[in-house]
Amino acid sequence: MGRERGDGVVMSRQRRNFGRKTTRSVKVPSALVEATIEKLSHDGRGIARVNGKTTFVEGSLAGEMVEFAYTQCHSRYDEAKVTRILTPSVNRVIPRCEHVSTCGGCSLQHLNSEAQIQLKQSTLMEQLAHFGDVTPEHLLVPIEGGDFGYRRKARLAIKYSAKGNATVGFRAKSSSQVVAISHCPVLVEGLGDIAAALERLINGLTGRKMISHIDAVQGDSATALVFRHVKDLPNDDFQALLSFCQERQLHLYLQPDKGNTTYRVWPEIGDERLSFFLAEYDLEIRFHPMDFIQVNGSNNARMVQQAVDLLEVKETDRVLDLFCGVGNFTLPIARLAEKVVGVEGNDAMVAQAKENAFHNSLSNVEFHGTDLSNPFKRHKWAKQGFNKVLIDPPRAGALEIVKNIADLAPEKIVYVSCNPATLARDAGELNKLGYRMVKAGVVDMFPHTTHIESIVLFEQSSK
Repeated sequence: MGRERGDGVVMSRQRRNFGRKTTRSVKVPSALVEATIEKLSHDGRGIARVNGKTTFVEGSLAGEMVEFAYTQCHSRYDEAKVTRILTPSVNRVIPRCEHVSTCGGCSLQHLNSEAQIQLKQSTLMEQLAHFGDVTPEHLLVPIEGGDFGYRRKARLAIKYSAKGNATVGFRAKSSSQVVAISHCPVLVEGLGDIAAALERLINGLTGRKMISHIDAVQGDSATALVFRHVKDLPNDDFQALLSFCQERQLHLYLQPDKGNTTYRVWPEIGDERLSFFLAEYDLEIRFHPMDFIQVNGSNNARMVQQAVDLLEVKETDRVLDLFCGVGNFTLPIARLAEKVVGVEGNDAMVAQAKENAFHNSLSNVEFHGTDLSNPFKRHKWAKQGFNKVLIDPPRAGALEIVKNIADLAPEKIVYVSCNPATLARDAGELNKLGYRMVKAGVVDMFPHTTHIESIVLFEQSSK
């Protein structure tokens, strides 16, 4: 699940730079180099061999002959950036976004969608084998959807110049700088063009430096802006934010730096929650703008359906949902099972999940707040007896948790992951504990990025 998996379009710097600073840097040659790209790395960079040394070439694709310039050199490998494509790949396409060369969000827009899926699928299989020594018995058909206009939640960064002028947009590649965004094609309609308008708004405020970032979130029937501010805003600035949101029918939330409270300012009446609908289960799932939700609404609905199908939920089943959030999987499962228990470490989301169960008239589901990084077998909810388990952990995975799950002896486990490396590690542990990996596949939750969402079915080896 990844809470919050870099909730702006930009991938986190930690993830982008993973594994890149393990060796001592050496002098960077100034000469341009020509080379053939052998394949793509897991982070989407081309891999070339120059005089026997591995070079990661940003902006290149497998099979291409390219010209590149070195950007960093290390004792064991080098890094570079394409300056010219000499022989393009058949999979190369023209990126739709005008900011693709500077924005750090979509590193694969130059690769066609089919090849992107193939890359993610092969990366998943390689990491399962490498880190877990496991291979699925069956490969699931990838879950795909529209690869533009899909993202319903994003964090807009703000950078202030020495003169106090604000730039509103997304983080630049491998940098703390901010790229001003005139239009973002991966954001849903209504959010894609909002950054430029927000930049004009912020630059018109007298206390603009008090605002550190803005979260933009769209539900099925309303859109919200959350302004994070480090000090109380002058009244004129507050009125400017209010007028901006009222004119555009956007819900206005403020998030003061002191404390963790985020509250809605406008509209003054009505439910303070956004929502999305899962039509297959006749469910309206409500959420606070700062709650974790899957940002790709259409593929989330497909993933929920696949999880339920993999579990083969029946009316006699008792299902445990770990890291349940606001009930994204729990509530659909409750439509079909005898009993479902959802467990989550965030108390605010537990409260929201309970509200969602009540809102949807579900009485066969309960939710509990528990720190799942600690052993949970002593808790009363863990002693109710479950024959099926769903787990959707953050990027760090759930190594200790899967050991506790195995003690519950469920016949089926569905594991939803946002990190194939930790999934593979945990899968290897489950295999040792008597569970075989029956099915695995990718969910294209973040098209044009190297982020890999996946879903896996484990069954007891005796089944």
